[in-house]
Amino acid sequence: MTSTDPRPVVQIDIVSDVVCPWCIVGFRQLDLALQQENVLARLRWHPFELNPTMAPEGQNLREHIMEKYGTTAEQSQQARDRLTQLGTELGFAFNFDDDSRMVNTFAAHQLLDWAESQGRQHPLKLALFQAYFTDQKDVSQTDVLLDAVTAAGLDADAARSALESGAHVAPVREKQEFWTSRGISGVPSMVFGGKYLLTGAQGTDTYAQVLQRCLTEAA
Repeated sequence: MTSTDPRPVVQIDIVSDVVCPWCIVGFRQLDLALQQENVLARLRWHPFELNPTMAPEGQNLREHIMEKYGTTAEQSQQARDRLTQLGTELGFAFNFDDDSRMVNTFAAHQLLDWAESQGRQHPLKLALFQAYFTDQKDVSQTDVLLDAVTAAGLDADAARSALESGAHVAPVREKQEFWTSRGISGVPSMVFGGKYLLTGAQGTDTYAQVLQRCLTEAA
C-alpha cells in the first residue's frame, strides 16, 4: 500500500490461532471480499490459543477433536472433507491424514508478536497457516517456526533471539487477556473499524456487507 493508492482503508482486527482451520478459511473469504469491494485492509492479527494447556508433544488431531467436542470418527472425517473442499474453493490446501496433530501454539504467538514490530506479522501468519495445514509441520517446534520466519522475509537469528529472551511472553498473555476479557471465546473473531464484530468464518458476502457499512459510515 502506498500513500497514492486511492482506495479506502478499513482497520480489521483478527483474533485467531494458527491451528484453527476456520481462521484461514475466514481470512481467505475476507480477502475475496476486499478484492470484490476494491478496499484495502489495515490488518492486525491478535493471539488466541485454542488449547493453551496442550502438552509439548501435542495430541493426535482426530483424537483431540473427538475428545474435546464429543464428535465421532465419521463426523470428524466429514468435517475434514468439508474443510478440504472449502479450502480448494478458496485456493488453500488442507492436507489432513491419520497422523495430523494438534500442537501448542504459544511460541508461534510470541513470534507473531515480534514480527508485528518488524512490520511482517501478516506474511508470518500466512506462512504459519501453510506450514501447519498444507505442509503438515509441527508449529510448536522452533526449527519449523524459524523456517516460517524465513519464508515471511524475516531474520531467523533475530527471531530465535526474540523467542529465547522471553520478551514476548508477557505481551502475548496481556493481549490474550484483553480479548478474552471482552467476551471473545471463539475464533476467528474479526472486528471491523473498531466497531463491528463477526465471529466464525462468515463468508465473502457477509464480509463485503460489513465493509460497505464501514465505508458508508466513513463517508
